[in-house]
Parts: sequence; structure tokens; C-alpha cells
Amino acid sequence: MPTEAIDPPGITWQRVSPRYVAVRVAEWAFGNLIVIVVLSLPLALSLAGLWDWLPLWLAVALPGVMLLAALWRLVLIPRQVKSIGYAERDDDLLIRRGIFFQRTLVVPYGRMQYVDIGVGPVERPLGLCTLKLHTASPGTNAEIPGLPSGEGARLREQLSARGEARLAGL
Repeated sequence: MPTEAIDPPGITWQRVSPRYVAVRVAEWAFGNLIVIVVLSLPLALSLAGLWDWLPLWLAVALPGVMLLAALWRLVLIPRQVKSIGYAERDDDLLIRRGIFFQRTLVVPYGRMQYVDIGVGPVERPLGLCTLKLHTASPGTNAEIPGLPSGEGARLREQLSARGEARLAGL
């Protein structure tokens, strides 16, 4: 249920591309494949008779529990992508994300130092990019993943121009 603190009234959120789900699924698959293979080693060694100090039920439970947790995260990926949004206001940019733990980040244009666009190997064929906003605070994690490349370039130019205009007034 939206709250006024997370969803200020009168804001129209722009959503990221639905193709970003494929990027997240690829990252999920790669990361979980490695973890499940590593956690399956005790089971393989126990079945081969090379490692007998670990009970068989525990050797089966380790990769099994991890697989269930990974499948739960896979189910959440489309909803997580749908929750990512941004809104341009007159003086700042709002970035929203999260399902269970929702977060809205406000980045004033005058505090932006530079705007960075990155494209990973999975994003490139899908025509997507990730826009990162850098401020003086190292704790600011302002990024908008899953933007179509054209929208990312437009937003980069727009935010850079607004940031320069706000800095000139200081």
C-alpha cells in the first residue's frame, strides 16, 4: 500500500523497461549457479564416499534450501523491476524502488557532480543502460537501471543541463 512518504502526491513515475527483467534473470542465474554448485560439492563428495563426516541429510539440505531461496528470488524479480521508477521535478530527481522495503531517493539537481551511463554485456543486446548520479556524498547510491538507451541518453543530457544551471546559481 503506497504511503505519502514513499509516493508524494502528484508524482507521475516513469518506469524502467520491462526488458530489464531479462538482465536481472541472467544475473540471478549466473550467481545462483555458482553458489548451488559450490554447496552441492559436499553432497557429491558424500555420495562418492570421499567425505563421510557430513551427514547425508545435511549435504542434501544445503543445496536444497539454497535452491528454494533462489527460486523465491526468481519469482520476485519481475515485481522488483516493476517497482523501480523515477520522476523529474523542477528542482530534483526522485528515484523509487523496493517491494517490501520501499525507498524513495531525492537527488537535488544542484548537488549532482556528474551523470554516468553504463552498459553491461547483458544490457547491450537488449538496448538498455544504467544511469548513475554522482553527488558529493559517497553514500548516495542514485542509479536508475534498465533504461532504454535513448531515454538514458536523453536523461543524462537533461540532468547534466539542470545540474549545471543549478550550480551556476550557487
